[in-house]
Amino acid sequence: MSFQSQTAVLEQREFRKPQFNLLLWAMLALVAIGISAGIYALYAGHHQTLGVTRTVPWGIGISTYAYLAIISTGLCGLAALSHLFGGNNLAPLANRMVWLSIAAIFGAFLVIGLELENVWRMPLGVILAPNPTSNIWWMGTLYGMAVGIMMVELYLIITRRFKLAVILGVCAAVTELFANSNLGSVFASLNARPFWYGSQLPIFFLASAFLSGAAAIVIFTHASYALRGKKVTGESFAALQTAGKTMLLLIFMIGLATGWKFLNAFVGSEAVGDAARLLTQGPLSTSFWVFELGIGLALPFVLLLATRLKSIEALSLAALMVLVGQFFSRLNLVVAGQLVPQFSDFEGMPAYHHYAPTAPELAMVLSGIGVLGVCFLIGEYFLGDRFRHHHED
Repeated sequence: MSFQSQTAVLEQREFRKPQFNLLLWAMLALVAIGISAGIYALYAGHHQTLGVTRTVPWGIGISTYAYLAIISTGLCGLAALSHLFGGNNLAPLANRMVWLSIAAIFGAFLVIGLELENVWRMPLGVILAPNPTSNIWWMGTLYGMAVGIMMVELYLIITRRFKLAVILGVCAAVTELFANSNLGSVFASLNARPFWYGSQLPIFFLASAFLSGAAAIVIFTHASYALRGKKVTGESFAALQTAGKTMLLLIFMIGLATGWKFLNAFVGSEAVGDAARLLTQGPLSTSFWVFELGIGLALPFVLLLATRLKSIEALSLAALMVLVGQFFSRLNLVVAGQLVPQFSDFEGMPAYHHYAPTAPELAMVLSGIGVLGVCFLIGEYFLGDRFRHHHED
């Protein structure tokens, strides 16, 4: 047996412990529960099992799809920067980011597939009835292309053909960045929803992508070492500190953009102001102030500054808070844009529409997170040697 094969076997043995098996079974259970909920919704009827209605047609399934897709874009973009400019501190994390980017988009595809009532129409429509004038058509096409390119890139990394892998990594990142900005445009081009409409969202989604990607790689890298009972040291810790700096910068930028958006909303049209008040004073105020801003932006910013990026535990806690905040940020954005009635001047129209996710919807959300968790564990078990070392031709 070769030295590399012996190393791989030893690394796999490190995971043969109760913690790894328990996590794997827990993630698989989440996937199974979500798929079961999707099958039940398909049988019983989506209109009866999901919380969405004609007035609020997009719910937590759409926001979770956007959340996971945005994480995928951030990881892919950071991986491309790391591979393209190999001398930077993030380089030791690049290969893991490629695999996690694939895992995140697989989770996003599962959630959107379970949420759609006729999911088979999407791939058939993309291939058999292309519509280049549709943002949603481009979204599916670009994300599909990106996954294919990243799968080939991952194969080249595994087979140590790094120069070609770098080229494909850049192509995948460009495709994902276009797909992500196009995802923002799906919302931003709907002038019937004034809270979404405008040119800010595609750029806001890109900033959120890099913030989410930096947070995700911190958590998963720390988890990888924790599962092996090792401490994060050396180049890996320096890489996580760079990811922490990225989080600090983007938290500040997103906080600033959010502040300006709401200031402009209160002096803009009545519909936009109503949606802003719904988040700041209305039914979504707790979700906005506590989870999106407090836990998602303010607390991690203070924690990272206070610890000066020297504590791996603080880095991971801040990253977890960022990901929680980003989840609620996507949910708040999707829901707030729909709860304000489009025809509020009509008599008998409520001040706000109502939306609350049902148990099947929440199960579908958990299935996407489960896919990401399963892929992370499988990747660490079989590809750990590729993730923890940076190679060059």
